[in-house]
Amino acid sequence: MATMTHDRLVAGRSGTTTGLAFAVASAVSFGLSGALARGLLDAGWTAGAAVSARIAIAALVLVVPGALALRGRWHLVRDSRLTVLTYGIAAVAGAQLCYFYAVSYMQVGVALLIEYTAPVAVVMWLWLRHGSRPTRLTVVGAVIAALGLVLVLDVVSGADLSTTGVLWALGAMVGAATYFVIGADTENGLPPISLAAAGLVVGGVVLLAAGWLGVLPMRATTADVVYDSRVVVWWVPVLALGLVTAAFAYVTGIAAGRRLGSRLSSFVALLEVLMALVFAWVLLGELPRTVQMLGGVLVLAGVVVVKLGEGASALAVEPLPEEQDLSERPAS
Repeated sequence: MATMTHDRLVAGRSGTTTGLAFAVASAVSFGLSGALARGLLDAGWTAGAAVSARIAIAALVLVVPGALALRGRWHLVRDSRLTVLTYGIAAVAGAQLCYFYAVSYMQVGVALLIEYTAPVAVVMWLWLRHGSRPTRLTVVGAVIAALGLVLVLDVVSGADLSTTGVLWALGAMVGAATYFVIGADTENGLPPISLAAAGLVVGGVVLLAAGWLGVLPMRATTADVVYDSRVVVWWVPVLALGLVTAAFAYVTGIAAGRRLGSRLSSFVALLEVLMALVFAWVLLGELPRTVQMLGGVLVLAGVVVVKLGEGASALAVEPLPEEQDLSERPAS
């Protein structure tokens, strides 16, 4: 029994380490999207065209490996069609559409801050829907991370808030929270790459339909793109958006969620904001200020505290099977 218990603990630690690696890779990849897209927008692309190209390329890349990963178990997609539709519409298309509409009414930093209250929404959802009450450490970590985001986004100086913009940003928050909750769900049996592929296909169809209906402006050019005086051909950032910031980012994000759970993975994803600042510095020449770097440190500290809170919760509610068996046996 001691050997089995040790093996399980080692496996748990290994899964957490791997999950954290996937989560960081996903956050870094997602964080690159803003700087890449900025170059395209400055070159004459509309936000709708850039997002649609990003999602469409990722869907084309993942649809074949996603289908192969099913190994003929197409019933998994059929049985999980509601989950796939929700993921594609809310977590892929909806989150991005709502965010771009939000920034048309309010400052970008404020809109992003509202969207990234998604981890708090995940904690509340798990508490209200599944009775998974957060520990005190988890709450403390959430507060620290939220304070860090305020500093990173530099909104403490005051910002004009638009009611319409706030509502759109809250819609983006719901989409982001949906991404974390569905991505961490292992009950549907869908491999991570299959769920990502199916969601991207659905999201791509929704975005293209929105463009065709005129809801989302679509305009693209073949003009060169400039990043801090460096000129590249237009298809380089387009491919990077699709392959790195969408295909790779979504697959690693789902893989992280299934190893860490929706609550912890959503907080690690806060690193996306910090990485977005780093890539803006490297590609656009926008150097973060000292207060923003301090905010990044607080975000990292908040993630660590949340991890400690998750560990305490797991030990409290998930006793090992061997211990359960012994407790049920009559005393000799």
